[in-house]
Amino acid sequence: MGVLAIYSETGGRVYISLDFAAHHFYNNRRCLNKKVGTGMPKAKYDHIYRDLKEKIETEFYGYQQMLPSENSLVKEYGCSRNTVRRAVAELTSDGYVQPMHGKGVRNIFRPIEQTAFTVGGIESFRESAVRNKKKPFTRVLQFAEITADAKIERRTGFRQGTPLYYIQRLRSLDGMPLILDHNYFLKELTEGITCEIAEKSVYDYLENVKGLTISTSKRTLTVERVTQVDEKYIDLKDYNCMAVITSQTFNDNGIQFEYTQSRHRPDYFMFQNVATRRRENLPG
Repeated sequence: MGVLAIYSETGGRVYISLDFAAHHFYNNRRCLNKKVGTGMPKAKYDHIYRDLKEKIETEFYGYQQMLPSENSLVKEYGCSRNTVRRAVAELTSDGYVQPMHGKGVRNIFRPIEQTAFTVGGIESFRESAVRNKKKPFTRVLQFAEITADAKIERRTGFRQGTPLYYIQRLRSLDGMPLILDHNYFLKELTEGITCEIAEKSVYDYLENVKGLTISTSKRTLTVERVTQVDEKYIDLKDYNCMAVITSQTFNDNGIQFEYTQSRHRPDYFMFQNVATRRRENLPG
């Protein structure tokens, strides 16, 4: 798994990469309530995926331990080999297991103490909190309908004159304010967002009410000096910087509907990703 690694400094900003040295991540959000590419209904493999994932997280299967064989899992869950393979593929994608040809599947998951936000997938704040077994709370600080000007166009990619929602939200975990989000949403595709929705889950509203398919996110990770707004809402202790994820998120038609800058207190979070080395076309 890659974790944040500071490697260069320019003025007040420190640029960060994961251990495979990339600034930008293009991540596909698995679409709920749809069939996956294999044509297999999600429910068939999702139960197996979630059950195995829980057993790994609770150390029913210990670190480096082999999972039961494919034949054993087929018998245990009463399903086909393809269903088991799909569940294992999901666990592999999440960085929980590593299949070894002809040998089986090994557990490579290690629990971490810090709250971990993934960069290998697109998940909401509430989804991240649930995964980390934390109690989330969101306070909306600002909610406005605006029109993009030249400055906003340069920052977000939304063209000048485009109607947008601007939302500023303070995110807390277990009662501790730790994240400050600045969100811009394209009104044309997200119409109907309210302050109440922003306090709960914008993604839940977009996917389950608007029917929007959230597909891809382009992200940049930086460390930046604190702002007056950061200092006002977050107990920074002795820190003078924030870990910042800037993202542009697109629907399945390739249209950007969101720009977000998410500012995190640096001591409390670890961003992680699963990287796979591609061996084709590597020099000898």
